Amino acid sequence: MAQMTSFISADELRTEFALAMSKMYKEEVPLYGDLVKIVHDINAATVLQTTNTDPIPDTVALEASTERLTLERHGAIRLGTPYELQTVRRIFAVLGMQPMGYYDLSVAGLPMHATCFRPREISSLDRNPFRVFTTLLRPELLASETAREQALGLLEQRRIFTDRLLDLLTIAEAQGTRLTNEQAKTFIPEALLSFSWRSLAAATFDQYQALRDEHPILADIACFQSAHINHLTPRTLNITAVQAAMQSAGMAVKSRIEGPPLRKCPILLRQTSFLALQEMVHFKASPKSDGTELIRGSHTARFGEIEERGAAVTPKGRELYDKLLRESMAKSAGADLQDVDAIVADVFKQYPDDWTELRQQGLIYCEYRCINKKGRDELRWNETASVLEQLIAEGFVEASPITYEDFLPFSAAGIFQSNLRSQDKAENPLGLQRGTADPEGLARALQEAPMDIDEWYWRVQRQSLELFTSVLVTEVS
Repeated sequence: MAQMTSFISADELRTEFALAMSKMYKEEVPLYGDLVKIVHDINAATVLQTTNTDPIPDTVALEASTERLTLERHGAIRLGTPYELQTVRRIFAVLGMQPMGYYDLSVAGLPMHATCFRPREISSLDRNPFRVFTTLLRPELLASETAREQALGLLEQRRIFTDRLLDLLTIAEAQGTRLTNEQAKTFIPEALLSFSWRSLAAATFDQYQALRDEHPILADIACFQSAHINHLTPRTLNITAVQAAMQSAGMAVKSRIEGPPLRKCPILLRQTSFLALQEMVHFKASPKSDGTELIRGSHTARFGEIEERGAAVTPKGRELYDKLLRESMAKSAGADLQDVDAIVADVFKQYPDDWTELRQQGLIYCEYRCINKKGRDELRWNETASVLEQLIAEGFVEASPITYEDFLPFSAAGIFQSNLRSQDKAENPLGLQRGTADPEGLARALQEAPMDIDEWYWRVQRQSLELFTSVLVTEVS
């Protein structure tokens, strides 16, 4: 009798991969290990505080298990060509991660757009919500034809995926996008090579310098032998405390936290980082060099980011957020840095900061659970209120904000700019046209259209409504 083949689950493989990547990045960037310890300690203290507090503060009302917080990471990579993006899509598919959302980074003067690879099933997110924010170069946005041709020439020559990895991807796809346990043991180190740091550049020093002079992000994308991880981000329950702890530890910390201001009811995503490190790189002396003659230089790109996640907002909620963001940016233009946060906080007073009000105004997505099946006959019906709101008010149904699992393009670009800023360049050194989103172009490059983010949150909310409705109907019948 033939023995059945045993495959590793995508959730388990993703966890092993994420842990291996974290170990690799800790060895490459030791300061990342210090950051993870700070975040772990503050999360533990925050959880302990909430267990001794009644009621639980709204700042941590979004549920996250200790196990999930310990595992939770998001990485970021920068790719140069559609082929690289398509191959990365295949890698992440084996890990149970699919493309979610479209992000236009040209709004902040960067010649890139992006998607996020992450699990789509709630159960998989709970097991390990590993995400990778993946940007793709948009060469058509570069004003300099010389820089564009040089960058594309370097990208055409490089090979960031091993032959063994490509063979394993073909095997996995023939097996239903799955690997056996033995195949997984080879897959993880082979895939990690694509995202590891290489101190020997793929470009000459002159080529690197020319692209860096155009903009550091061009050099970071095109001049290296891998799509090295730029950061690996742990999630915290208190980003303000972590920012202060990083400063106390002597880390060079970003001047302010990106995203919404501090609120009782957190929304979307807040991010900060320690600034990018200067790392030694060796460059070939000339394109035809055999590698024996090297020029020693340095590169600044990789940094340590942290994030605090809040509630996912609806299109109405996002419209209000974007309006207030534009208003706060206009009011804080030219203000002293220490005054910016106060200005932003004042503008955002227009955004409701109460879970019930946020839900009733349709500004956030919620999951609904039936928590009390008894006594429905005693429900005091109010003809002016919806049935759902009455069930919530009477304690039969619980509404919990859905955690935002994705990203903010302007915040991501702000982090990038802080860590790749050229001191002698203007705000938009590449002369890019603003607001030139091209989701169709990214879908063509990816060979797949990323799922719409709002559609995903709407489905999660709808499924929870259908579930508790079925429970009620079953109980009544």
